This record gives sequence, C-alpha cells and structure tokens, in this order.
Amino acid sequence: MKFLIDMPLSPELAVWLRQQGHEANRAVELGMAFASDAEILERACQEQRVVVTADLDYPRLLAFTQIENVGLILFRNGNYSEQESLDRLKSVFQIIPAEELLHSIVVIEKGRIRQRRLPLS
Repeated sequence: MKFLIDMPLSPELAVWLRQQGHEANRAVELGMAFASDAEILERACQEQRVVVTADLDYPRLLAFTQIENVGLILFRNGNYSEQESLDRLKSVFQIIPAEELLHSIVVIEKGRIRQRRLPLS
C-alpha cells in the first residue's frame, strides 16, 4: 500500500508505515512542501495513495471530485502527540483491512475511528 503523509503530521508516521512494509512518503519528500490540498490529492490519485492528514478540507475535496482511487486517513479534533498519532494509526490497521483503505475515508478521533467508503454520495 502507498501513503502520502501531509505536512502537519509527524514524520514518524511515514517511518512506521515503511517499517510495516508500505511505501510512505511525506509531502515534502515528494517536492510538495508548498502544494495545495488539491495538488496533493491529485498526486495521491495518480499514484493510488492513501493521504494521511489532519486537514479538514480533504473530505470536501473528495466529495466534490468523486475520486475513487485514493484513500484518506484524517486525524480530527485535537492535537495528537507523536505517540498518540502512532497508536491511533496502528489501531486503524487492526480494525480496517489494508485493502479497504484505498477506497475509504477513515476518520480518527480521540475516542473512536470511523470508516466511510468512497465515492461519497
């Protein structure tokens, strides 16, 4: 599975994903430090990546574009420490099969994890 880690999140998320055998790049590693959300989403779509972000604009962009070959993991409602981010991401992999991530929006909150299939209707 391929992941694109958005700027505001810990670089350790990419490190952990690589350790699990996934291809994971931070936006800055792909030369996208100043890219718009739409540009990041387009790149993720072209490369069939799951975007990992805390930016609340992504679900709206996905709903508007009806893209199907990109996934989203969204950290919501609060600042997460590096360890909290890693723990919550690990939880995602325990409850959601990896093959579903490319076709889903997964919302991570402090007290729960929700999944919604794409495209959004």
